[in-house]
Amino acid sequence: MKKRDGDFVKKVWGFYKINKRPMPWRVDISPYSIFISEVMLQQTQVARVQVKYPLFMQTFPDFKSLSLADTRTLLAVWQGMGYNRRALYLRAAAAIIEEKYKGVLPNNVALLDELPGIGYATACSVIVFAFNVPVSFIETNIRRVYIHHFFSEKKKIDDEDILALVLETVDKKNPREWYWALMDYGAYLAKHGQNPNIRSKHYIKQKKFKGSVREVRGGVLSLLLKQSSTLKRLKEVYADERLFTALEQLIKEGFITKDKDTYKIIQ
Repeated sequence: MKKRDGDFVKKVWGFYKINKRPMPWRVDISPYSIFISEVMLQQTQVARVQVKYPLFMQTFPDFKSLSLADTRTLLAVWQGMGYNRRALYLRAAAAIIEEKYKGVLPNNVALLDELPGIGYATACSVIVFAFNVPVSFIETNIRRVYIHHFFSEKKKIDDEDILALVLETVDKKNPREWYWALMDYGAYLAKHGQNPNIRSKHYIKQKKFKGSVREVRGGVLSLLLKQSSTLKRLKEVYADERLFTALEQLIKEGFITKDKDTYKIIQ
């Protein structure tokens, strides 16, 4: 390993030793716990996941209970996490794991990547954290750390260039904790100074939630979880075209159904 890489590794470990963040999924490192937490963390801030994760685990303690969950209960537990389709993906993935793998999460990136809503990066993170295998992957905080330390003067940085450094510096004996250290350091960098990730070739500024169809989708689901509703009632809350787009999407994606003029959560 080059000297600059060695200095980098020492810096990351040194930061982590003093500043590591307590997380429930760092205590319970069972494959199921890691699988659930990594999907939750895909597009949601850690603080929010820390609140919702215990309730989810209490309600659905294993792949079997999750695979049998009715939609209303599943979405009620998921409320507040955003991107509700992830809850349906989790249930679908749990059903496949129960049926195809006898309830045992496979220790294989390619097999995990095939599961609904997982994707390659999440598959890798699950393998690392659940099985302590030194697989190379990138997520937001990891990307931020490597750009900050190795690409301080460069713009339009390609993830392929970062992955080469991730592979070179990964702790092969303790990859699980090494990645935790990277993520904690990356979270720190996000709060101190300009975000290095804006110099990534793959950086996309997140669209505003306020005023979006996503906002209406979440609102409609929240209302329908309380009780079924007619279009007239829904229009009293959302009186614009976003409502019709949201309803169409929610029906297509299997969240709700329409019976005459009444919308309700699919059981």
